[in-house]
Amino acid sequence: MSIERHGELKPLMSGLAFPESPRWHHGRLWFSDWGAGEVIALDLDGRSEVVARVPSFPMCIDHLPDGRLLIVDSSQRRVLRQEPDGSLATHADLAGLSEHPWNEIVVDGHGSAYVNSIGFDFPEAEFAPGLIALVTPDGAVRQVADGVAFPNGMVVTPDDSTLILAESYGQRLTAFDIAPDGGLANRRVWAEVDDHPDGICLDAEGAIWYGDVGNQRAVRVREGGEVLQRIDLDRGCFACALGGPDGRTLFLIANAWGDAPSPGGGPGKGRVLAARAPAPGVGRA
Repeated sequence: MSIERHGELKPLMSGLAFPESPRWHHGRLWFSDWGAGEVIALDLDGRSEVVARVPSFPMCIDHLPDGRLLIVDSSQRRVLRQEPDGSLATHADLAGLSEHPWNEIVVDGHGSAYVNSIGFDFPEAEFAPGLIALVTPDGAVRQVADGVAFPNGMVVTPDDSTLILAESYGQRLTAFDIAPDGGLANRRVWAEVDDHPDGICLDAEGAIWYGDVGNQRAVRVREGGEVLQRIDLDRGCFACALGGPDGRTLFLIANAWGDAPSPGGGPGKGRVLAARAPAPGVGRA
């Protein structure tokens, strides 16, 4: 499927229960369907393959530099690693840091992963701040940031110098310097926004795309908060990713909030859409 016209939305896949956490990797879009407990790889012609099954909610993903898949198994408070034969092994145990749901993951160029915990049992419990943990390549885990207001999407800049985090309840994107040992320092506001940013991606012009569930749109913003572009959808946008042959396909993960069926309950309202982006993504895949 070609995606030629700037801003035109193309449907790639529908009927998903609760899609999330898109990543462009080796010519396909990889994402999780939390409601179905599946990790799916999807090409630009709409052909899809279930590449892993994990009954967890949330269940976010990223890839190690050698291509192996990492999966946040929030239900068991661990990070799983998919081996070349398709089997799943425990990569890191997160239970010692937080008993609350673990959410997003991003891997840097050295094979270390940052994973965040939202800090409370959403949506029933009262809000409490969350944290960010570092998982080193050998599976060691330590906390590297706290006091974050519902941490969501994360990106690491290509030079591995900066981590940018969406704080959904803080209505901001927050940046940290990455120390040589993987620690986070010099916390600062990257952009204040007027909504609740969810999943994010970074482009080659240094701008961030983020999903906005409540306002049913994707937003492109530069550091400092200037809004560069909005794409309106007919349902909530949970996350964005850039990929495609030239890096300028913007993938949008959309769903009707509150209508996601339980596993086995039939087709859902989740969709994967694509549009032409003004700048390519940056990444290692």
